[in-house]
Amino acid sequence: MSPTDPIASSPVASRAAPPGSGVDPRRRALARAAMAAGALGWRTPASAQPVQIDVRGVGATVYPVAVPRFATDGRIATDLTEVIRSDLQRSGTFRLVEMPGVLADTATPDFPGLRGRGADTVLGGTVTRLADGRHDVRFRLHDVVNGRLLGGEAFVALETDLRYAAHRIADWIHQKIVGERGIFTTRIVYVSRQASRWRLNVADWDGENVASPLASGEPVMSPCWSPEGSRLAYVSFESGKPVVYVHTLATGQRRVVADFRGSNSAPAWSPDGRLLAVSLTREGLSQVFLLNADGSGSPRRLTTSPGIDTEPAFSPDGRGLYFSSDRGGSPQIYRMPIEGGEPARVTFNGSYNVSARPSPDGRSLAFITRREGRYLVALRDLAAGTEQLLSDGGREESPSFAPNGRWVMFATQSGGRDALMAVTLDGRVKHRLGSPQGDIREPSWGPFSS
Repeated sequence: MSPTDPIASSPVASRAAPPGSGVDPRRRALARAAMAAGALGWRTPASAQPVQIDVRGVGATVYPVAVPRFATDGRIATDLTEVIRSDLQRSGTFRLVEMPGVLADTATPDFPGLRGRGADTVLGGTVTRLADGRHDVRFRLHDVVNGRLLGGEAFVALETDLRYAAHRIADWIHQKIVGERGIFTTRIVYVSRQASRWRLNVADWDGENVASPLASGEPVMSPCWSPEGSRLAYVSFESGKPVVYVHTLATGQRRVVADFRGSNSAPAWSPDGRLLAVSLTREGLSQVFLLNADGSGSPRRLTTSPGIDTEPAFSPDGRGLYFSSDRGGSPQIYRMPIEGGEPARVTFNGSYNVSARPSPDGRSLAFITRREGRYLVALRDLAAGTEQLLSDGGREESPSFAPNGRWVMFATQSGGRDALMAVTLDGRVKHRLGSPQGDIREPSWGPFSS
């Protein structure tokens, strides 16, 4: 890389090749096109094991809730109670009040005793195995302070869906008590590597229930969720060069959507799921193009500059596009109308700001900034123009918002290992997600479950 290369001093560039070897030309080309692609930093193999979560901190407001064990017939493989407890506790929004024993959905709670323990609400539930192998799930939430029923639900779930059912109940509790939708049924996608095999991994928000829809002998990178959560777009080197694919999770069908001359990288979905913004070098240096998500038609060039334009991200309303560019001499974040026009610079604090991801409500922007040689996650209030740092590790990459806009997940290093970190916007609650087998990178947080 030349001294003027915008990523020459980034953590990605410094970790792109093993000691004593030159940088792989194929990876150098992709790094130049993608500017800050985290998949170039692999060191230790990782397998598709459940992610281990280390939770620290509590929110500014904490709701005390009791979750005694659900009544069952003893034939339930998944412990719904433990999943619900774990969801609520990890959110940093709830404090679990100890209540021994079992409480069925039809039982009347001991309100005086629960008030004495400091609980505001209590959950009762029953899971029964049906003759056809499915499970009848019922729950009710009670207001302990006023001794009244707040509501409940009943539904039937397959054995394989019981964990999801528990997440769904936790979401319901969050909505009822906090007044906004929970994120417990959402999923994340990330990339891991085991020996010479790369894996694309999909997991529950808590790192459990891992599935690997793709394993490849060549690098896989830049995964991102479609707006409805049924498809993934990503970059794969399976053909010997970076190519953009769209992968339908339910069927396993994959479609090539960008395989043009040069590098095809950094896919980003439009809010309606019909378009992808990608970085292509088909006409020289990396520029941003729009193409149909089904691969039909020809790409439309959106940016034109003498520098590198890459890492596109749609605004939530679909009218604008954020991207990283060194057109002004240093890597900065710009925004332009989706129909074309003159880009406007968004970041001015520091000489290196990349990897922009707008919040779901469009009011703020998460991105990677370099401060005193350290690469950190920053959050910018787009109306006020103020910024705050969300991380302190110094080697962060790939920020991604939770669909409720309350969390940001990113890749980082901890204890010499690559891991994922999720942090609330106020910085009070942090989750470190690490694999016991090695390193995991490039997270993308999926949409709300439908």
